[in-house]
Amino acid sequence: MKIVAFNGSARRGGNTAQMIQVVFEELNREGIETELIELAGKPLSGCIACYKCFANKDRRCAGVEDAMNDYIEKMLTADGIIIGSPTYFADLTANTKALIERCGMVARANGDMFKRKIGAAVVAARRGGASHVFSSINYFFLIGQMIVVGSSYWNIGMGRNPGEVMKDEEGIKTMRDLGINMAWLLKRLK
Repeated sequence: MKIVAFNGSARRGGNTAQMIQVVFEELNREGIETELIELAGKPLSGCIACYKCFANKDRRCAGVEDAMNDYIEKMLTADGIIIGSPTYFADLTANTKALIERCGMVARANGDMFKRKIGAAVVAARRGGASHVFSSINYFFLIGQMIVVGSSYWNIGMGRNPGEVMKDEEGIKTMRDLGINMAWLLKRLK
């Protein structure tokens, strides 16, 4: 069993990555393999609506100028997907949005190919706007017929500078509970 996580933050190892690692600790404790993919420094472009994925039906994006097809393959081979993003002006980061747009379009073109995988959003915020980011990521999972895993609160942690999120006790508890719930669900589905 494997969970792949995508950190859409411009900062490698920052608050979003740290929260994902807390989730991973619980998954690893249950024997579930994890992989973190940091999108920082890897510019991604959004979907250009060429619809070649609908014509080709090869589970790939026709845009080959970046690593998107590698990311699609990672999602296909995983049992569950975590998408993490910090909150930028009450929204997702551009890389997170590009990931969702293009992976989502390819998935729709190929019979909702992530159907019944489990998904979870992880969101870092300094102060506000995180609920919108949380919803946007969950919309990706829901339209793809995925199973969204809940926690003891919204999967949000508060902090601005790297490491500050680790002082958000409720946020860290939420991440731990998310990992426990993901492991439980994954084991029931397998």
